[in-house]
Amino acid sequence: MTDKLFIDTDCLSAFLWVGNENILVKLYGGKIIVPKQVYDELSKPFVPHLKQKTDILIGSGFVSIGQIMAGTEEHTLYITLTSNPERGFRVIGRGEAAAIVLAKQNNGILASNNLRDVVPYVKKYGLQHITTADILVEALHGGLITENQGNVIWANMLQKQRKLPGASLTDYIKGINDIT
Repeated sequence: MTDKLFIDTDCLSAFLWVGNENILVKLYGGKIIVPKQVYDELSKPFVPHLKQKTDILIGSGFVSIGQIMAGTEEHTLYITLTSNPERGFRVIGRGEAAAIVLAKQNNGILASNNLRDVVPYVKKYGLQHITTADILVEALHGGLITENQGNVIWANMLQKQRKLPGASLTDYIKGINDIT
């Protein structure tokens, strides 16, 4: 993968909550862009450890902060997505909206688990899109984790109330194989 990865709060925090941000670093280190709005969400007082881990990733150069400049076309789109979307589209959160706008602006990849909110925009703007589950499959195929390790990570994410499509990585992979 050579494109930049614009990651939203849910996708990033899935790895941060379970201490497996190293997977993101190994797969995408230096290409991960955390929108300022996502960073602000991670800065809330009830999750200081998520911000601290993100700050370490930023300080190490594996992650950078992406900003949407006021008065730009991107800022106008961000406001539209978060407050007054086109007919047939729903209002979405600031983190998802910022990640979508930045991915669109930079021809990058959107990393988001919130399919209900982002998929209509992914289709509309022709964005590349991955989820936490896709990242774990990529880590498995790349030899970074075994299937058993992936299942443990998956279970830990579920325990931390992360929404994933299935009971285990193994189940998710079987579902993908059943489709193809």
